[in-house]
Amino acid sequence: MTEALIGFAAMLVLIFLQVPVAFAMALIGLLGTTWLRSWPAAYAMAGAVVHESGFQYLLSVVPLFVLMGNLVTQAKLSRELYAAAYAFLGHRKGGLAMSTVVACGGFGAVCGSSLATAATMCKVAYPEMRKLGYSEGLATGSIAAGGTLGILIPPSIVMVVYAILTEQSIGKMFAAGILPGIVAIGFYMLAVRWTTWRDPKSGPPGVRMGWRERLRALKEVWGVAMLFGIVMGGIYGGVFTSSEAAGIGACGAFVFAWVRGRLSWPVLSEVLVESARTTGMLFMVLIGALIFANFINFTTMPTGLQQWVRQFNVHPTLVIVAICGIYILLGCVLESMSMVLLTVPVFYPLVQHLGMDPIWFGIIVVVVTEISFITPPVGLNVMVLKSLQPEVPIRTIFAGVFPFVVADFFRLAVLIAFPSISLLLPRYLG
Repeated sequence: MTEALIGFAAMLVLIFLQVPVAFAMALIGLLGTTWLRSWPAAYAMAGAVVHESGFQYLLSVVPLFVLMGNLVTQAKLSRELYAAAYAFLGHRKGGLAMSTVVACGGFGAVCGSSLATAATMCKVAYPEMRKLGYSEGLATGSIAAGGTLGILIPPSIVMVVYAILTEQSIGKMFAAGILPGIVAIGFYMLAVRWTTWRDPKSGPPGVRMGWRERLRALKEVWGVAMLFGIVMGGIYGGVFTSSEAAGIGACGAFVFAWVRGRLSWPVLSEVLVESARTTGMLFMVLIGALIFANFINFTTMPTGLQQWVRQFNVHPTLVIVAICGIYILLGCVLESMSMVLLTVPVFYPLVQHLGMDPIWFGIIVVVVTEISFITPPVGLNVMVLKSLQPEVPIRTIFAGVFPFVVADFFRLAVLIAFPSISLLLPRYLG
């Protein structure tokens, strides 16, 4: 246990010294294994991790879903989604902010990236909200919070990585994220409502549209619905595997972007290079985390945690709450993928020991990871909005995000108290 705690402390020190997270985890994992075993054992372990990560078939899902998300972003589907949501919700107080949240959920269903969702919707929704007189806080807060839905509503790269780490079904993880995603949209809309109740001027209502305009706007989102239906329907219909679904989704996104005239050779080259760069970054973090996880497994930390829980007879729910607290603290200094890769190998054996459902725990991990995207001091979605809207003070963005963070904590409590929300669809979809 002591060796593991020293390893965690050393890794955090390196991260604070601005050493890349992937290299910090790999270095501490290598040195820690050397300390506990020997240099030859550490070299052999690192070589095996690199080889297995590079040749693992299931990991082919990652670059394909990354490519699919980049192609969907390039196809500019966000405008149609936002227009459809606005047609139904825009006439309410805070209706444009609610429309932004719903559109983020729809875009996240085919993108899978929180940062891409926030950046894309910022370009579409922020000018419209400011034109109608929305406050900077509500406009940026709804976009930053809505962007977090990109890693909860399937397909999600974080879910794929969790499923691979814990040897769970990717299809079941995707199914488990659908209802919590809908619950998240509902809580975010309540946060918008609460904000406009406190300050009615922050979100004035827009123009009410008739049913003819609403149906016309709804027809424009056929591309998103078709792509989501093909990918998810194919998985649950037994037509193809998750890896094949990722390939078909990437191909469908390519065709859709090409038909809409959004692809040229320079643009396609840029999309492919960006996808390769993102995939390389993810694999580097994955390899570093696995090396560090192997070092942790050599220590007595996993069994020590189980013995500690058994000794003090702690209720399993309290253990989950404590784990969520650790995630929230780590989210202040680490980005989402690093956090998941670093902690799941430590906490997953404990959750298994407590007899809790690993699919449900995966959803809890994803939800807590979402919160880190909008909490200070890092708040990656907040930083994305700041870079796109430099005239808005960072303090204003964090103030606008605060009601959504409160809504996130209520949502987390609901999902912990009622696991059936996450497990209902996986049971019926197999």
